Amino acid sequence: MYGNGAKNGKNGEKVLRVPPRALLCRPPRPWRAPHSSSTAGSPSAMAESPGGLVAVAQVTSTADKEHNWQQCSALVRRAAARGARAVFLPEGFDFIGDSPQQSLALAEPLDGDIVGRYQQLARECDVWLSLGGFHERGQDWDSTGRIYNCHLLLDNSGVLVAAYRKLHLFDAALPGAPALCESSFTNPGRELLPPIATPVGKVLLRARAIECQCYVVAAAQTGRHNPSRASWGHSLVADPWGTVVAQCQEGPGLCLAQLDLAYLEQVRRGLPVHGHRRGDIYGALGTPGT
Repeated sequence: MYGNGAKNGKNGEKVLRVPPRALLCRPPRPWRAPHSSSTAGSPSAMAESPGGLVAVAQVTSTADKEHNWQQCSALVRRAAARGARAVFLPEGFDFIGDSPQQSLALAEPLDGDIVGRYQQLARECDVWLSLGGFHERGQDWDSTGRIYNCHLLLDNSGVLVAAYRKLHLFDAALPGAPALCESSFTNPGRELLPPIATPVGKVLLRARAIECQCYVVAAAQTGRHNPSRASWGHSLVADPWGTVVAQCQEGPGLCLAQLDLAYLEQVRRGLPVHGHRRGDIYGALGTPGT
């Protein structure tokens, strides 16, 4: 499907090598040499190459939080050793419960053990961590008995720089599959956060590559979590033209991609989508009352 197909990288990481697509008006991509793991995290490397190497971790979470921690932390350490400046973990990285009742029982506050472990990991590995979908007991836990699906962003000193609580909860009843009703035990968030500046660019949550002209990093779960729930992997990184530049297949592992912000700016100059936005109709991000 993608020419050269999937190859196993160092330490078993699965990386999909993708040839350029023949897209109309697509600007040529300049070749850029990757940074070695010995220099990728240095201040000089950050100054020379904004963007840099990102890693997407694909895991099989269960209700065993210790098992999930061991799996995720090992992948983060492997990614840091390869020179990644940011590592993205999927929704439910902390756990996936067998039932809503178990999810409520296992949930923790932001100042609990799980987040504390990842803050220490970020410091030790000197990487930013995108933690997608933490089961958070918020400040209203005692009054509501419900949790939040909270995407956390930690910087490389372990500081929590952003916490996005999922606005649109996932309720689905598909034929032949167990019904999922996230809204039955989860509170919707109340705030849309602006993008956060990181060493690899602004982390845009739930954005799409072509229409937003940005790199999209999508971390996913894989495998069977419990007898009634499974996921199918294929975590990926897409460039501003929608081309998949790195992708995991099935099974736990990593894929890594070099983000080229100079190429991103070239795409935006050639097709100025952002100038076409109708702020007079739907407002601007971060503007009160929009």
